[in-house]
Amino acid sequence: MRESESRQAVVVGGSIGGLTTALLLRDLGWDVDVFERSTRDDARGGGIVLQPDTVRWFTERSTQALESLTTSTHLVQYLGSDNHVAHREHAQWSYSSWATLYSALLRDFGADRYRRGHRAVAVTQGASTATVEFDNGSFATGDLVVFADGVNSVGRQYVSPNTPVRYSGYVGWRGLVPERLLSSETSAVLENSVTYALMPDSHIVMYPVPGPLEDGVTERLMNFVWYRNVPAGHRLDQFVGGASDGVLSLPPDQVPHIEVERMRTDAARDLPPAAAEVVSRCDAPYVQVVSDIRAAQMVRGRVAILGDAACAARPHAAAGTAKAAADAWSLASAIEAIEKTGGSLDQALQVWEPVQLALSAQLESRVQAMGERSQFDNSWRPEDPELRFGLYGPGV
Repeated sequence: MRESESRQAVVVGGSIGGLTTALLLRDLGWDVDVFERSTRDDARGGGIVLQPDTVRWFTERSTQALESLTTSTHLVQYLGSDNHVAHREHAQWSYSSWATLYSALLRDFGADRYRRGHRAVAVTQGASTATVEFDNGSFATGDLVVFADGVNSVGRQYVSPNTPVRYSGYVGWRGLVPERLLSSETSAVLENSVTYALMPDSHIVMYPVPGPLEDGVTERLMNFVWYRNVPAGHRLDQFVGGASDGVLSLPPDQVPHIEVERMRTDAARDLPPAAAEVVSRCDAPYVQVVSDIRAAQMVRGRVAILGDAACAARPHAAAGTAKAAADAWSLASAIEAIEKTGGSLDQALQVWEPVQLALSAQLESRVQAMGERSQFDNSWRPEDPELRFGLYGPGV
């Protein structure tokens, strides 16, 4: 028997984790409103390596064809300095982009209960409800409030205060380039592959992703992430164009021009020609300040946090969106199972939290080790299976 009084959910954060949560709770019969701080659709985020949890909504519940949202490759390869293939193996992966996946989830959820322009500033709660205050002066109350509001989460400050943000010592330059802009030589080198290149204290990874659907057509884009060491302190402050404390990303319009020019110059010098061309043809690169953020708690009363709000792991396992989706599916499953036995929402949250906390800890430990190997130890070996993508383990 379900709790008749616990049927209103407030989801703060309307990206992939928030929309997945909202869709699953709605399928359980909840009334759900999503509150998103952005006022418009935009091209936030870059490429996404698709893992089973990421696409589970589309494989099990959606009527949208997953094939229209994805690209795929069948090889993993490492390039040497002159584009020669230093290592290659067969491994199939599929990809999407943030904009493509977000747009598809929003089409399924619909616009009626998706509230834009709502930036959460505070949360309070009583015995059985929680209330979120937004910067526009409005409030929203639910029997359950889920914060999926990203790395700068207001919900995390409430649920797990004083969670440390530990800078890794390096940043990720990220960007998307239409494949039509690449030379035939570069396209041939990168074809059908997720491609890496290693260099001292650095590496780059590239793979093709679909752009958003426009009039039923999507354009293929080449996604790249180039990890580069930037020492903490004065150098990092210079890099972000001010005090670096609390800065976790720089959108294209905030990346200092001098850093973009330095990055392009270094790409021509340090990267294999194919990778250098991809980087040089990106007209709007953005930067992720790679950090470790893992909350000690994911539940406080009727407030829960998930996805990057709970654990922002380094991206080497390509598991960020998969973790957000896994958190959402696990939450919905816990609520459904407890309700069937006549239990309470509070019991469901108590069941859900420790399992997801353990997954966060396991993922963080693994990607920290991966980052140390590539950026500092120079012990990353292409043939090592421990270095493969995966949420639950390498290749899993």
